[in-house]
Amino acid sequence: QVRLVESGGGLVQAGGSLRLSCAASGSIGSLNAMGWYRQAPGKQRELVALITSGGITNYADSVKDRFTISRDNAKNTVYLQMNSLKPEDTAVYYCNAAARPWGNSKTYDFWGQGTQVTVSS
Repeated sequence: QVRLVESGGGLVQAGGSLRLSCAASGSIGSLNAMGWYRQAPGKQRELVALITSGGITNYADSVKDRFTISRDNAKNTVYLQMNSLKPEDTAVYYCNAAARPWGNSKTYDFWGQGTQVTVSS
């Protein structure tokens, strides 16, 4: 199986920055798109940013020009640089990867355990 471990969350003041990391490990045959989602209390989980294995990115309108997603394919790691943070960015951030486990012909969605990001006003 594929395991995703996030790090980098925390408490920051509005206008500040945080960098999230998510490392994939386990029996990885291939990693396709990787992304970050978030879920605020009482709200549905939403896509924040996505990056394909070839480096094509997609962002939610609410984070464009503030957040940057990147990946290091050699390290099986995806990053989310978050700048100009706002209180409404407060949420649990989840890493997601579309991955094909080694020896398997199918691709599955895998999720990390989530990391809390809290932005104070």
